[in-house]
Amino acid sequence: MPSAKILTQKQEYVAALKAKFENAIGGAVVSYGGISVENDTKLRKELREAGVEYMVVKNTMLRLAVKGTSLEGLADIFVKDTAVAFASEADPMAAARILCKYAENDRSKKFAVKGGFLEGKPLSAEETAAIAKLPGREGMLSMLAGALSGIIGGLAVSLQAYVEKLEGGEEAAA
Repeated sequence: MPSAKILTQKQEYVAALKAKFENAIGGAVVSYGGISVENDTKLRKELREAGVEYMVVKNTMLRLAVKGTSLEGLADIFVKDTAVAFASEADPMAAARILCKYAENDRSKKFAVKGGFLEGKPLSAEETAAIAKLPGREGMLSMLAGALSGIIGGLAVSLQAYVEKLEGGEEAAA
């Protein structure tokens, strides 16, 4: 049985993890086996630059952190070697995008995305991979701007054709 001091430290750690899960907009859970130190360093740097917090955590601690929350469904994937990435508000799926890209390019095929979460809802590995393929916030905004400019351009052409048709009708009547 652990001492009272160690037990208190573990309870504080679990409470901090629980807060991370509750405050994160999105994230991903991976099996990090087979990754070299060099690749891990590169991956962590890329995640850090994207505003993603990445950490290796004991499965027991993770299960306790999600117990009684909307993410309790993730407890089943907290087996073997597990790392969790928490994404910020700027790009909720940055963690999934970066980790899924790394998993696809991993030669050992031991690094794998186990699942994820978005806005308090657990996601399967397949759902996480599908969401990771979506463009980022800037990409979505540029797609929206392109669609809107196409609609506005079409409206302008239609209005100009209507005006020309009206002007042509007035000249024929005169």
